[in-house]
Amino acid sequence: MKNLWYGILLLFCSVVISCTSEKQETEPRVTGFITVNGPDLMLSDGSPFFIKGTNLGNWLNPEGYMFRFNKANSYRFINDMFCEMVGPDFTAEFWRAFKDNYITREDLRFIKRTGSNTVRLPFHYKLFTDEDYMGLTANQDGFARVDSVVNWCREEGLYLILDMHDAPGGQTGDNIDDSYGYPWLFESETSQQLYCDIWKKIAAYYRDEPIILGYELFNEPIAPYFENMEELNGKLAHVYQLGIDAIREVDNNHIILLGGSQWNGNFNPLRNKPFNDDKIMYTCHRYGGEPTADAIRDFIEFRDSVNLPMYMGEIGHNTDEWMNAFCQAMEENNIGWTFWPYKKMDGSSFIGITPPENWTVIMEFAEAPRGTYKEIRDARPDQQIVRKAMTDFIEACRFQNCVIQENYVQALGLQP
Repeated sequence: MKNLWYGILLLFCSVVISCTSEKQETEPRVTGFITVNGPDLMLSDGSPFFIKGTNLGNWLNPEGYMFRFNKANSYRFINDMFCEMVGPDFTAEFWRAFKDNYITREDLRFIKRTGSNTVRLPFHYKLFTDEDYMGLTANQDGFARVDSVVNWCREEGLYLILDMHDAPGGQTGDNIDDSYGYPWLFESETSQQLYCDIWKKIAAYYRDEPIILGYELFNEPIAPYFENMEELNGKLAHVYQLGIDAIREVDNNHIILLGGSQWNGNFNPLRNKPFNDDKIMYTCHRYGGEPTADAIRDFIEFRDSVNLPMYMGEIGHNTDEWMNAFCQAMEENNIGWTFWPYKKMDGSSFIGITPPENWTVIMEFAEAPRGTYKEIRDARPDQQIVRKAMTDFIEACRFQNCVIQENYVQALGLQP
């Protein structure tokens, strides 16, 4: 009998070891940093790497249109509108719950399941300061939030691009960067120093983390609206070099991503501006136009002229046929992509959020005249209705309650 139990124990142990070994063999692993080799990205084993994935937009840099808001189109305007509607304390509670639920491990698991290999994480610089932002007024949780994504990406075998979507002072001058209507980053040495300090702090923290593909210094610099646009364009390379130098003081491992001016579409300000670095990659954006190589000819020519990788950081908001054709054009021309966005209300995303009951009441308040205190009082809706709608939104945005946009995902050549 003793020998029988001993045999059963040995059999059990061998099964456990076998299962563990099988899990270890099939578990996604990232073993080294992505590197640059001419116009190509390379894995640590020397094989080429082509980016395919999506953007975790709206999570750490809320944008109004993803909530169906028009006037309240940046975080600052959304936050003010919520505070006027339900008060600052309830608004702070909403943002904290929003951060806890909008993107979770389940979302990253689904992204991996589609066949994606990369996610781009847009973030607001205030997550790394003690400024009032998304429910906190001190001891911001930027590293905790990014750490969670790093851990989920490591578990799933996804690479991560960190994108400072909203830089100090504003790098765009529109709702894109939650700014005050002008790209003050290029005018203010104080803002430039803060931008460098934040990137240096991030780079020091993540310098040994290979799951991070690279650091995108800032998103879509210099909107095309300003009379002194060319003057601002002339400052772009200098401000980029400041960020590069700050990062390289502490981190020589990661790629640094640089976008063109005017919505990451104009690379002329970076022509003949060699950067003192051997791990540079460029990032372009394209919405609309013909879904052919001709629409990205300027990007291809710039890429070839500098002999460095080019990647389409944002693309989307179009028909399935358009996106499918553009994916083919990009792949044929060695331009990887992350489609925008992963999640929002309605379609044109990997998964969609179903608006909760009475969300239209909040939308009406967001669009109402609120230029005076009387107008705010007159427009303010019933508290029970709108607070419940905001609470219900938190539940609606969770992965298990969202709708997978199968046609959208399939149009990208991925699997829903």
